[in-house]
Amino acid sequence: MTEVRQVSRTPDAPEKVRRRGFLKEMLGLGAAATVIPIAPAQAAMGSQPPRRPGHAGKRYGMLVDLRKCIGCQACTVSCSIENEPPLGQFRTTVLQYEVNLPDLAQAAMLSLPRLCNHCDTPPCVPVCPVQATFQREDGIVLVDNDRCVGCGYCVQACPYDARFINHETQTADKCTFCEHRLDVGLLPACVESCVGGARVIGDLNDPESAISRQMAEHKDEIKVLKPGMNTNPHVFYIGLPDEFVDGIDGQASVRPILDM
Repeated sequence: MTEVRQVSRTPDAPEKVRRRGFLKEMLGLGAAATVIPIAPAQAAMGSQPPRRPGHAGKRYGMLVDLRKCIGCQACTVSCSIENEPPLGQFRTTVLQYEVNLPDLAQAAMLSLPRLCNHCDTPPCVPVCPVQATFQREDGIVLVDNDRCVGCGYCVQACPYDARFINHETQTADKCTFCEHRLDVGLLPACVESCVGGARVIGDLNDPESAISRQMAEHKDEIKVLKPGMNTNPHVFYIGLPDEFVDGIDGQASVRPILDM
């Protein structure tokens, strides 16, 4: 894993720190006698809060072609440079697996990019006690860091382990599809830096967009992670082995060996 150092970050204003600390302390008092509910998160998926303004009429999604991914981690590095998470924390990464195939003498390598799936029914949104996690009209799921109290409910509710508590801000953090770049007509850092062209992002409501054309061309090969969770994820994969569809839990260590 390439080490990425933080470039710069403006510290929170003192009043924000005091306010966030107070809210976290009050929330902690209420949570002390209870266990953070994970099961109710799934039950709450049917009561999604209203979406907030975004690119009206659009629905963003990402298609990852695993046949083109070489595991170079350029996406991981460029994302870290663009979004400046703390050292050792990542919004996207590429997990590498050694897979034992019965007809091969040596283990094959599979590179699997991971990131927030920007689900249509994201379980992270309804569990947020302060409505800091929200979804835009175009499907992008974001975190309002001014509201977030770092309780971790959304982190535990995410079935893809795509969220984490930022060590510096003490608030929830994750991939945002680089919405600040999309808003000005640019590609997300991970898409722009992919040397193999494995990542494509675009408007799924536009049948002429690059992602729509590729998904139509490969419709029988498209898969998502954990479809049984009924979150309707909008990160799609080409070339994903069946064994990985439901068998990926959390941020696995680099290059675990799987028998297939």
